Amino acid sequence: MIPQNQLSLADVFSDCRDIYESDKPEFLSLLQQHINLDEIVPASFRKRFYASTGRTRKYPLYAMLWALIIQRIFSIPTDSLLLVFLKYSRHLRQFCGFDKVPDASKITRFKQDFLEDMQSVLVSLVDLTEPICQAIDSAKADMTIFDSSGIEAWVTENNPKYANRIIKQLKAYKKAKHLDDSYDPYKAAYASMPSHAAANSEIKQLYIDGHFCYAYKFGVVTNGLGIIRHINFYNKDFFARHPEIVINKKSNSPTQDKSVHDARLLIPTLQEFFKAHPLINPKIFLGDAAFDSAKLYQDLLSGDTFGNDDAGNGIHFQKAYIPLNARARLEHVDYTTNEDGIPCCPNDSKLAMKYEGTSKLRSGVTRYKFVCPKIKWIRNDCTGKYHRESQCDHPCTSSSCGRMVHVYPEKELRTYPGTLRGTQEWRDHYKTRTTVERSISHMKSSFCLAGRKTQNAKTLHCDLILAGITQLITVVLADKIHRHEYIRSMKPLIA
Repeated sequence: MIPQNQLSLADVFSDCRDIYESDKPEFLSLLQQHINLDEIVPASFRKRFYASTGRTRKYPLYAMLWALIIQRIFSIPTDSLLLVFLKYSRHLRQFCGFDKVPDASKITRFKQDFLEDMQSVLVSLVDLTEPICQAIDSAKADMTIFDSSGIEAWVTENNPKYANRIIKQLKAYKKAKHLDDSYDPYKAAYASMPSHAAANSEIKQLYIDGHFCYAYKFGVVTNGLGIIRHINFYNKDFFARHPEIVINKKSNSPTQDKSVHDARLLIPTLQEFFKAHPLINPKIFLGDAAFDSAKLYQDLLSGDTFGNDDAGNGIHFQKAYIPLNARARLEHVDYTTNEDGIPCCPNDSKLAMKYEGTSKLRSGVTRYKFVCPKIKWIRNDCTGKYHRESQCDHPCTSSSCGRMVHVYPEKELRTYPGTLRGTQEWRDHYKTRTTVERSISHMKSSFCLAGRKTQNAKTLHCDLILAGITQLITVVLADKIHRHEYIRSMKPLIA
């Protein structure tokens, strides 16, 4: 006989609750279980948000934060579409903590009013994720990589017809005047376009990803893992903090303008990075050829440009992986070098000398030794010892050992920035630099930073900070569930 059990109201409620909970998407459960915003959001942010204003907050702080983070995790391109998701998804709405879905103006006002507090959340997450990065790969975590890009604003000048009309007119002018190929209509178009958008003087003309656009410029610092360490938005407030940055008028070369501007932004950006995170002390800097200047090497590799550590020593990098820029050649009095900074044979500039090791003098100065590429080590049968012997048919020196060159990196930081170009070590380290480009691309595409239909600088700045926050929450979640392969993207978890 089947036993009979009488159901109580408590049993019915318990069954309904179990069905409700089991229907919750697994990814939201992971976020709810492993991400605690109390550990991430500074107390100053909570205090400012809930400060007495004469009326209570209808929408909680964490609800607004979770909604904006979820928007980027799920790659929801617009705020209006986010509100549609919240309206029709009970689980998403209750996960965020909304009793009522806010309107679009509330989202925008939240971004603009609490921009500085959002930056404090990013700083908190950077410090929280630094031990995680060190545990995953300490060598890559000790790298610092910088690159810049731009967020295209919703202005008339970004309409493709605007640039195409000017280029078409200049092509017709070239044809009518029978000009040769030295006249480039594209460079001429760049020179003739206004330096900023008519709607806002802070929206500058930039050359980004191979095309002209009018955008707000920003800079990103990542480590070798591609994890964001610092973000700067280059608006009028940034330049007010750094009056030493001189902005020149644009030239006829967009690529040269970008290189010069990036070089001037590097040191101020790194100074703000080290000031915000005094416990982070990376050893290696990686950058593109835009940073190849003697002054920058001096700032990066010596002195106290970035302040002092706890012991009072100047903070600086030990090595800088920056390729030589073709526009500025290396010059030496008594020998020539190739494109990698390696001394060459005086009789044949294509024949590089042989690197024979690094030594430390008694004074502590590092010395690189290069020898003639045509020497051989010959064994003395009497003593059993080996000695160098030049096999060159046209020796450049009377020494039987052949020509030797001693290089002191401390005196020639640009030529030898703590490492040797052209070596396997250089190639292995420098290829890591592309991680910052992939991070920027991921922020623009997956986190919907590109294509925002607004001109407001504060809104776009906050969207940029939110993209960084979302990536770092990804790192925290991947570490909590012991799946470090997901530190850059949570898309596999969502699927």
